[in-house]
Amino acid sequence: MSTPPAPSRYRPELRPRVLISDVLLHGATTVHLIKNTDSGQSFKVGGKEHFLIARMDGTRSLEDIGEEYAQEYGRRLADANWQQILKLLGTRGLLAGSPRPAPDPAADAAEPPRGLLRGTFRLVADADATTGRLHRALGFLLSPWWMVPLLALVVAMESVLALRIGELLTATWELFGNPVLLMAAATLLWVSTALHELAHGVVARHYGGHVAEIGLRWRLPVVIMYCTVDNYLYLRTRWHRIATAVAGAAMNLLFLLPFFALWLLAPLDDATHDALAGLLLLGSVQAVAMLVPFPPLDGYKIVSQALGSTELAASSGAYLRLALRRDPAAAGYPRRARRAYTAYGLGSLLVLGLLVAALAAAVHHLLTT
Repeated sequence: MSTPPAPSRYRPELRPRVLISDVLLHGATTVHLIKNTDSGQSFKVGGKEHFLIARMDGTRSLEDIGEEYAQEYGRRLADANWQQILKLLGTRGLLAGSPRPAPDPAADAAEPPRGLLRGTFRLVADADATTGRLHRALGFLLSPWWMVPLLALVVAMESVLALRIGELLTATWELFGNPVLLMAAATLLWVSTALHELAHGVVARHYGGHVAEIGLRWRLPVVIMYCTVDNYLYLRTRWHRIATAVAGAAMNLLFLLPFFALWLLAPLDDATHDALAGLLLLGSVQAVAMLVPFPPLDGYKIVSQALGSTELAASSGAYLRLALRRDPAAAGYPRRARRAYTAYGLGSLLVLGLLVAALAAAVHHLLTT
């Protein structure tokens, strides 16, 4: 597509469904993510490109935007620069009035073929409408008047479980010797994973997110539910994105509360009491595991948002390798990036050490009891 030189009074406007992210660390630079929700295509732009694109709202002319750019960066854009920018945005279908691009073929190619051993299956035709109905029915639980007491109960539950961890480990070991109760516990844990995914969708919907798909994904013998929030990275604030990522693990723990009450207070036979103890331990481990800050887990998304970074693991690895070799290139990273990547690298090692220690302690307890 050939774009003639644009008149200085032309007022460019992005399509309504074009999304632009906050500024994010990416290696030694900062970027913004831009997504065309009509085609599903997304790409990264630098700070200067974002400065121009973010002002294309149909109210400013190219001359107006150019004046603001000159004041910010101390140079004016030539007609050739404007041609290049407008051509790029036009061919990607980001400008109002430009031809809509075809859906991204790479996205279709990335989708694994459906078969007996692996595949996906959509459960609802309109996932966003489904989560919208769930939000209308249950969204009141997201208010502080409900959420604070519920999370306080979760903290109390986990504190009691931590104090009785030895009893829970022994009961869980016994549960694996009872196939009937083990199957019942596994079924409940699967239900918990399904609610985990729906919680992501409902909380994202609460903050203006759009849920693209709800379905089943299988890699036999594992079958799990999934919920795709296609504009997660573009939710209005960082805290909205963190809350959406936390929602799944919080739902896993909230799911355990009634079973915790039964285990703690109800008169039960020994087998049922031990089965509930096993469910509580496995369910808690399931929730905590999702908060581990390694990709692609929810904990990784939380830490990435907290540090304001995209591709955090790769960027941290690249920086730390340079720093350990005392490569002068490491000094070229901005201070914020150096702090974020160092914190993630050291924090990851600490978490890994804690996981190994917890596993060793669990094995030691089972072998010596």
